[in-house]
Amino acid sequence: MAAVQPESNETATAHAEAQLSPRRDRIRNLADALCDGLYERDEVMRLALLTAVAGESIFLLGPPGVGKSLIARRLKYAFAEGKTFEYLMTRFSTPDEVFGPISIRRLKDEDRYERITENYMPDASVVFLDEIWKSSSSIQNALLTIINERVYRNGQQEVPVNIRAILTASNELPPVGESFGPLWDRLLVRYDVEGIRRSDNFVEMITDTREVYDDPVKAELKITHKELDDWNTAIDEVAVPDEVLRSLQMIRERITQWNEKKGASQPILIYDRRWKKIIRLIRSSAFLNGRDQVDLMDLFLILHCLWNHPSQLEPLREIVARTIREHGYSIALPLGGLMKEVEEFEYEVDEEITVKTVDEDEVLTPFDDLWYQLEKPDQQFEGSYIKVIDFNRLKLEEQEVTNFYDPDGKLVNRLGAAKSRTPFSIVVRHNSKDHTYRLVTHKREQEKTIRRKAHDVVVKHWNKRYAALREDLDNALVKIKSDRPTHWEALQDHLFTDQRLAPLVKANLEEVGESLEKLSLRLEKLRYRYEEEG
Repeated sequence: MAAVQPESNETATAHAEAQLSPRRDRIRNLADALCDGLYERDEVMRLALLTAVAGESIFLLGPPGVGKSLIARRLKYAFAEGKTFEYLMTRFSTPDEVFGPISIRRLKDEDRYERITENYMPDASVVFLDEIWKSSSSIQNALLTIINERVYRNGQQEVPVNIRAILTASNELPPVGESFGPLWDRLLVRYDVEGIRRSDNFVEMITDTREVYDDPVKAELKITHKELDDWNTAIDEVAVPDEVLRSLQMIRERITQWNEKKGASQPILIYDRRWKKIIRLIRSSAFLNGRDQVDLMDLFLILHCLWNHPSQLEPLREIVARTIREHGYSIALPLGGLMKEVEEFEYEVDEEITVKTVDEDEVLTPFDDLWYQLEKPDQQFEGSYIKVIDFNRLKLEEQEVTNFYDPDGKLVNRLGAAKSRTPFSIVVRHNSKDHTYRLVTHKREQEKTIRRKAHDVVVKHWNKRYAALREDLDNALVKIKSDRPTHWEALQDHLFTDQRLAPLVKANLEEVGESLEKLSLRLEKLRYRYEEEG
């Protein structure tokens, strides 16, 4: 019986992706269904879904009527079971309205101060709290443990809650000087929701008669609580490779630099807890995309976790994109050493097969780019300058009236003139006689290169050197392709990140590959030079 051959890396990767793709395809179909009928809301809808699976919270900033509550109501259809709780905060909202009323029976019979939470926030799976910054301090304090620990303190006991998604919204940021800092910090994902921009989408939206609040998700696509529990464990096992951690550290360092230079009045502040939550979010993204490790496309998602004010979005977008572009995927290659070797090889070959000589030639010397001067005009001939444009117009031995000028540029003569067969000379008819005058010239040195054939012994030595360099370059080109991430071709097929960002992720490796290709071509031209031209 023939021995069973071990799987290649490519085959093993293909098998692994085939097993993971059903989950990715399902999440893609689920996200597409949630976005159906929404206009220019795909990104925020997908982010809300990702945030829910990650067990985190999302804050939607935007004016009334841009669809913040619609996002929340759509998200609940992603889940197969559970309840929803939706509440519009006011300055007069009480904990009873959010967490449930006090149980009079328990207070009377058992002397226990507890709430009846059924059908209120602690009993829900998907929660939407609108106008969150109007909530009172007592509501805020209870929200902190629910958002961060998924625990509600009901009287003397801590009750685990089964909340899967927490969405909050407001048309303003947290008021400055009030005690919203801890709550604001716990809202990991932040999204600035704007009105519809494209005119065609606007027209379609206002004329669309579909009911946007109906359930658009098929039953087989919905996520069950058991799946979420299973996924929760699997997400923690998703690997975070070095290139992601390296880029994350560089982003953090560049934010610090930006704060020192430009952010004195409004610094970008991200503390340790948020960074840890960010890792959880990008792990969840990788998991839902069907991967067992995070990639750099996932890292673009942190843009929505870093800003404290919308004005910080642009500098953060530039920091994140530039960092991923410059410090993303890279492979340890001796590119600099290979370049140096090829350059030294070129220098050695050129020194051997080329001889440089210097020739002198004579050229006209124009003055101020306008005039040529006659070298030795006759005493009786007034006018020792002719315009360059007039000289260029003259024909050989075919005279035409030409102007001549004195050193001050004053016209002193109009005489017949023609170009002479003698180089750099003109023939002037003066007093019925033809006179040949030479124009002022100067000597110009011109370097010329002459190629010669190298000795056969030298060529043999060069061929060995060429072969060694050729092997090194070929190995480097193979390494670029074989050691790149296994999901390289799927980078642009991301469920939560704009596919137009994929070229930034690929840029570093692709530029190294292009440099190697150019160096390879340079080496081939060098061999041609010493074998053929010499």
